[in-house]
Amino acid sequence: MSASSLPRRPRKLGPRRTIAIVGSLYNEDLVDSLVDSVNEELKRLMPSVSVPAYRVPGAFEIPVCVRHVIDKTRVDAVIALGVIVRGETSHADLVGNSVTDALQNIAVDTQVPVIHEVLLVDDRQTAEARCNGEKNRGVEAARAAVTMAELFGKLKMAASEPPPRKTAGVNG
Repeated sequence: MSASSLPRRPRKLGPRRTIAIVGSLYNEDLVDSLVDSVNEELKRLMPSVSVPAYRVPGAFEIPVCVRHVIDKTRVDAVIALGVIVRGETSHADLVGNSVTDALQNIAVDTQVPVIHEVLLVDDRQTAEARCNGEKNRGVEAARAAVTMAELFGKLKMAASEPPPRKTAGVNG
């Protein structure tokens, strides 16, 4: 998503929005940086947004918490945050693939936007660049969540409006 797709100033939205964060406690310092970036950007874009945060032990636990949040609370979107650093085994890839598949299935099944920022990286240096640097994925996650929450809000409103009345034409 390009930085120019959202205005630089806070936007006023009709209804108050709730965008939840589900973040891993594993690699906590990196995920904390993502959480902070998400909160700052959300508050900048939507000053009245509610941002409940839920923390889970590791990336593998994120999808079940996301599903519980969607099922048991009212949210306009959920942002999943975690950092998986590859090691000498394939465990990181297995967890990363599992989390990705589960989050996509949850979003499709529930029709609630789930923003996936559970990063799978090769080393800590890459993770720090994505969590603390110019490529901060927390900022991008917040922007994506705002965009999706607004879009789904418009879609829900359009679906609740009565269909346009048909008028009889000259030939009809």
